[in-house]
Amino acid sequence: MFLKTVSPEEATGEVARIYQHEQTSIGFVMEATRCWTARPEVLPLYEQFSEGIKANFSLGMRAWRLITFIAAKQVPSTYCTHVYARSLTKELGSKDMVLALQRDYRSAGLSEKEVAMLAYAEQVARDASKITKADINALRAVGFTDVEISDIALCASFRAFISRFFDATGATPEPVFFDADPVFRDAMTVGKPI
Repeated sequence: MFLKTVSPEEATGEVARIYQHEQTSIGFVMEATRCWTARPEVLPLYEQFSEGIKANFSLGMRAWRLITFIAAKQVPSTYCTHVYARSLTKELGSKDMVLALQRDYRSAGLSEKEVAMLAYAEQVARDASKITKADINALRAVGFTDVEISDIALCASFRAFISRFFDATGATPEPVFFDADPVFRDAMTVGKPI
């Protein structure tokens, strides 16, 4: 971490509550959480926003993870790619499927609707200024509602924002997220080296 942040031992109030919840849930406090505490009042705001958009996400957590993974590659965020590769391996059932997504989601065995969703998310994360009404109409044509399209854009934009913040503050992925397989690990290292 490049910046001075609140350590778990120093945490008080809302920051302590958030740290304790994460410690209980996953066994440690992630640097992706701690990096927000260079300004301690920001962490509760971030948590509230993050949890709020996930809790009401119209497409379910599988779509959230897929969008996040593809958006993280565009940033490029090694941290988020490793974290979401781990959760997607569980979700999709194999590292081979995650590698296929990383190489080219268009030929990874996803549905037409999921491919359209990820193409839009990829463009949002890469350069949203290039999105046109035709892109939105294409999403509607495969069955997405305007709320769902908004959620795809929100998820991809949110990931691009926070991934860049993680890198800018020096948050690094915890070794628990690194796969033992060096080929898989290297494929997920899309930005900063580990």
